[in-house]
Amino acid sequence: MATTLRARPAALNLTATALARIADLMARAPEDAIGVKLSTPKRGCSGLAYSVDYVTEAKPFDERIDTPGGTLFVDGGSILYLIGSTMDWVEDDFTAGFVFQNPNAKGACGCGESFTV
Repeated sequence: MATTLRARPAALNLTATALARIADLMARAPEDAIGVKLSTPKRGCSGLAYSVDYVTEAKPFDERIDTPGGTLFVDGGSILYLIGSTMDWVEDDFTAGFVFQNPNAKGACGCGESFTV
């Protein structure tokens, strides 16, 4: 009996505007940066927040997503909170930032800066 492996779903879906923003960040990155990293540190009134920062080294359990404009790493300790999420970049007259549609979030604070699972 042959075992068939299912394709693993994407850990994180990236919109075209998120891909373009990653490319823009990497075009202006510090010389030692190998990519940007998404993590969910404990912060805010709901418990977890989204954080995107430059990274200079890959950690063994980080999820690596290669994009046309650079590499996005997802923190290994955060991946379970983010599976199936969509990462977008949104700009308007007043703000600009990454926005997340996260099916794992059970609630968020009023200002939208943090979430709970």
